Amino acid sequence: MGHSDQGTFPGKSAERLSIEAITAALADAGITREQVDGLITCKSIQGGNADVSVGPLFGMSPKYAQTLDYGTCNFSLHLAVQAILTGLAETIVLVYGANARSSKVNFAAPTPSLEGASGFVHIAGQAGMALQRHKALYGTTDEEFGWFAVSEREWAQRNPLAIFRDPLTIEDYLAKPYLVEPLRREDVTMISDGGVALIVTSAERAKDYPNKPVYILGMAEGTEIIGDRFADFPSRPNIGGTAARIWQNTGFTPSDIDILYIQNPTAVWNLQMVEYYGFAPVGEGGRWVAEGHTRPGGDMPLNTNGGQLSESYMWGWLHMVEAVRQLRGTVDPDRQVPHPELALYCSTMAFFKSAASIIGTSQ
Repeated sequence: MGHSDQGTFPGKSAERLSIEAITAALADAGITREQVDGLITCKSIQGGNADVSVGPLFGMSPKYAQTLDYGTCNFSLHLAVQAILTGLAETIVLVYGANARSSKVNFAAPTPSLEGASGFVHIAGQAGMALQRHKALYGTTDEEFGWFAVSEREWAQRNPLAIFRDPLTIEDYLAKPYLVEPLRREDVTMISDGGVALIVTSAERAKDYPNKPVYILGMAEGTEIIGDRFADFPSRPNIGGTAARIWQNTGFTPSDIDILYIQNPTAVWNLQMVEYYGFAPVGEGGRWVAEGHTRPGGDMPLNTNGGQLSESYMWGWLHMVEAVRQLRGTVDPDRQVPHPELALYCSTMAFFKSAASIIGTSQ
């Protein structure tokens, strides 16, 4: 895997940042572009970064190439696995690149939808409503919920790649004003420029690579693409089906997982997914995180890179990079989780799709 720097890079296109990430990933794998016969790109939030623009820039014309509109790493990863298992390609580069920050993309533009007509012009609106409902149903407090942002900042302070590294205590958090009540700025992702790439190949070929292989042990997906026609849409109950499938498909349970990664444009996604995936009982995710489980030294490290709340945007792609490094045992010592063997990565496409992957150190 590989990535560019993260931050603000005026003058660098999404495709240019993707090339930087691919170059780093090839160096990490110890292979050349001639050994790659597949390319899967994820469109940037601006709509660029398609395979037909990334490939020529890097001099690649692989036999298999695709672009996903919303890859969030999990969906791209699953497509790569299917392509390899069906013989469409042998070694595939997956890449995401975006320059949303330097190009000042407007994430709060009204859309022709029921949500837009109701004033929800940014995902923080629906997420805020979901948190209000959770608070009303289960008594979750601001202080409990705030520990998601605080714990991710604690991890980010140990990560030199992270954009937000200033100290954040729970007292600091509670003193912040609401952005979209009950969410504060610290509960919502930043926007950043950057690129991230992964290389996927068969387990047999991976043995020839210089680094310790990390194996894809299970995948699951689910959808609720009919949107707000189902009950309790903001709470995203479709995630529960994906969670059930990943455990059924692999035979693992939440207690088998050593490190957990959740793609989180808002901290509400953390709250929902720790409950749906069974790390905390439904309704008790706030109390669970406040007990310290996800913090450095806790028994369920969550987003040890700082996540999208403190590390970078990247639609969750850097979560998988961090998971691989943790499983390899190659992160800085003060961030390294002792001897992890299994990692779970959960991601979603807003309120419509959900996906999960379990990766580990042995087949």
